[in-house]
Amino acid sequence: MISLSSTSDHDLVSQLREGSQDAYTEIYNRYKWLLHSHAYKKLGDRDAANDLIQELFTNLWTKRKDISLTSTLSAYLYTSVYNRVINVYEHRQVETKYIDSLVEYANNYVDSTDYLIREKQFTEIIEKEIALLPPKMREIFELSRKRHATHKEIAETLNISEATVTKQIKNALKILKVRLGLVIYLFLITRF
Repeated sequence: MISLSSTSDHDLVSQLREGSQDAYTEIYNRYKWLLHSHAYKKLGDRDAANDLIQELFTNLWTKRKDISLTSTLSAYLYTSVYNRVINVYEHRQVETKYIDSLVEYANNYVDSTDYLIREKQFTEIIEKEIALLPPKMREIFELSRKRHATHKEIAETLNISEATVTKQIKNALKILKVRLGLVIYLFLITRF
């Protein structure tokens, strides 16, 4: 491996476009931790920051021939991180809205006696799955979804960080989405 530690970012990008793995490795080593730190500060979740940075560098290599810098490499990479952070936030909002809308739908829809029985069964299934969450995760999830407490209020009540609250709710939603996926599908099929 050739040492490129003194090579300029501009030259590294030129070499990267030509397929230089050494240039890619140097860019990775030069920026990985700075970008990870930036992503972590925005997301408050190390796993999500790791995933984001991994995706960014995978994409950098895959699309290396198409890289067009209008300013510096660092600006390009930070902009990429910023855009990916925005995507993570948007995805989280969609997940939350999805679960909330299903719960609201299950709680507010009134139909035939048969449907009301199925709705009650579905609600019981959701409650059982929530009860199976790890105790701390369940407590945080219930404070958020049943008592409508903000992440800040939950953090203060439980004496934990807001980042921990966010991560626990995110993990709870992932678990419930997986566990309830088939149940929701079957519930909707029997309704229509």
